[in-house]
Amino acid sequence: MVKKQKVKPNLPPIQIALDLLDLPRAIRIAEEAVKGILQETDDNSRAWVELGTPLIKSEGMNAIREMRVKFPQLTIVADMKTMDAGSTEVEMAAKAGANIIFILGCAPDSCISEAVLAAKKYGVKLAADLISVTDPAKRAVELEEMGVDIINIHVGLDQQVLGIKPVELVTKIAAAISGKAMISAAGGLNSETAVQAWEAGADIIILGGSLYKAASPEESVRKIIQSLKSGKPIASKEFVKYDAEHLVEAFMKVSTANVSDAMHRTGELRGLKPAWVGAPGEMRFAGPAVTVRTYNGDWSAPVQAIDHAKPGDVLVIDACQGEIAVWGELATHSCISKGVVAVVIDGAIRDLDDIRKLKFPAFARHFTPTAGEPKGFGEINAPIEICGRKVEPGDWIIGDESGVVVVPGKNAMEMANRAIDVLERENRIREEIKRGSTLGKTAYLQKWDVKK
Repeated sequence: MVKKQKVKPNLPPIQIALDLLDLPRAIRIAEEAVKGILQETDDNSRAWVELGTPLIKSEGMNAIREMRVKFPQLTIVADMKTMDAGSTEVEMAAKAGANIIFILGCAPDSCISEAVLAAKKYGVKLAADLISVTDPAKRAVELEEMGVDIINIHVGLDQQVLGIKPVELVTKIAAAISGKAMISAAGGLNSETAVQAWEAGADIIILGGSLYKAASPEESVRKIIQSLKSGKPIASKEFVKYDAEHLVEAFMKVSTANVSDAMHRTGELRGLKPAWVGAPGEMRFAGPAVTVRTYNGDWSAPVQAIDHAKPGDVLVIDACQGEIAVWGELATHSCISKGVVAVVIDGAIRDLDDIRKLKFPAFARHFTPTAGEPKGFGEINAPIEICGRKVEPGDWIIGDESGVVVVPGKNAMEMANRAIDVLERENRIREEIKRGSTLGKTAYLQKWDVKK
């Protein structure tokens, strides 16, 4: 097989992936992003508008029709994620006004062959998404031979939070296929990673969250295009996925409410109160747990646990919900000296006036002036249960003025990234409210109410 040599254009098409539920919001975001693309390129062929699968499922083919009317000169993409009835679904999307239709590369060959024929019949291009394909390079070659126009390398939302990135796969696919098919790349691309995907061999850059979660999609896409023009990544503090080495940074960006939302409203250690509340952000902390099991008033193990802790750790103490203090100002001083960032106690603490002066994050069930004695019955770094929730050594503990949540250590990277996704989506809603909308209108609550 002779590999077709491609001549790269100065800039790739930018595909605006609108993975939203409500068409009016999608149109507004598309308008802003298209404006940014045209400001940087002055070229309609560089702006592709994609109706993401959630939008198509929510609004149906009418969403494609309305987007076609709104952007008559632009390429309209329908991400159908078809697995069956390839011919029928291509026909539906094509007649609604789509120029490019995405199906799943893991669909049966018969489905793909029918979709290819239908695409030719209706004068549209067919793209196959490699998400969930076991051997992407092998399947890409097969798809190209079957007549697929675009091979889409897609790291999905649920994979991005695990730290998976599309760039390495782009390189493999570009080396494997002959060049008859184009390559598109999607998966959390931003001003740092889009240029890497393009240089690796992508012909089309797909931008999702970096546009539809941005306060200004126009500014965000312009920054990305500027990175593509210069060939140099532009540092971004937004739309970044964090690895296991940067979990503190990730969790410190979000609130406990964001983490709770990411965990489907779980993880809270209920019944605990902060020893003090300061200026916004002063109570925020995040770190791995050093666990302690002790008994009402027995402060031996809690104090000894400070010596077991490393800088950045959080002490989590099961004191049997006792009302005699197992913690006070001197232990707090020791934590500060050792670099421990917080203490969480299902029991009692004392010396609140001094702890407040030290501005050390401390949560407890009870506050009291009465101290216990060091009896030595406890355990350090054993699994414990506090506030009705199991905590293992090394689980992540995140706290702020709203309370404390625990994230299992094995899921910490995923949940940190999911919590950031929650925050970023909220930031876009904040921007829409700032522009004069309301939460109810932005969320289209009436539309989504249960129909009686």
